[in-house]
Amino acid sequence: MYIVIIHHWREVTPELAQKLATVLRVTAFDARQRLVGKGPVVVASFADPGLAESLLMALNQSGFQAFVLNAALCTEKPNFVVQHFVLEEDALRVADAGGDKGAITYSRIKLLLPALSMSGCTETNTVTERKFSMDKTLMAGGLPMTKKIQHKQVVSAEEREKVLYLCIGERARVVCPQNGMVYNGLGQNMRPSGEMNFNYLVAELRQRCPSAFYDDRLLRRAEQVKLLGPSLNPDNHLDLAVEILAKGFVAVK
Repeated sequence: MYIVIIHHWREVTPELAQKLATVLRVTAFDARQRLVGKGPVVVASFADPGLAESLLMALNQSGFQAFVLNAALCTEKPNFVVQHFVLEEDALRVADAGGDKGAITYSRIKLLLPALSMSGCTETNTVTERKFSMDKTLMAGGLPMTKKIQHKQVVSAEEREKVLYLCIGERARVVCPQNGMVYNGLGQNMRPSGEMNFNYLVAELRQRCPSAFYDDRLLRRAEQVKLLGPSLNPDNHLDLAVEILAKGFVAVK
């Protein structure tokens, strides 16, 4: 799937909305809704790369800054998922669950993107109930009797977790999941809860990476939906949303 994204417009005017409406072949109202707020924002997706490139050309000719991403390449790109970390004086030292280690100097981090990751899970439980049994009652001479009945019950749950993406350059990413990290590396600064430790880590990195841009829009579900558009579910495309912001940031710079 090839995603077409527009970004870096200064203000929403009737003329701008009409230009976008003409290119996308939607109403001016729909076009304006996509332009409200800051970009980037997905305006279309195609299975055919040629169609995506054609729309990109039309957008550029109408004065929009735009780019195309191959969603498959974005999701296939490996991430370094942090499990252990230490905040050293000039670098963040990290290790993943497999034992791979690395050090990232704070000056290399160009973009800090905290996000809210939402995932659904289902469990099948066996539920035992007692229900009135006519057969047993008749056999007992009219004394009300019950019998055990078992049935399967599917329970759905939604899990939410904060994640911090560290973007180094345009594509390299390091992922810090709130619930997947061990916070012993904070030493005496370690807090009582995972959320407090995660927030402390984010605050420290913001201080230690003064040249890094901080964008927290992906912490809000509504912002995720706005960025990805109506056809892409944030639950399945959070990495793509991060890739779009990273690419848009580099394009602006």
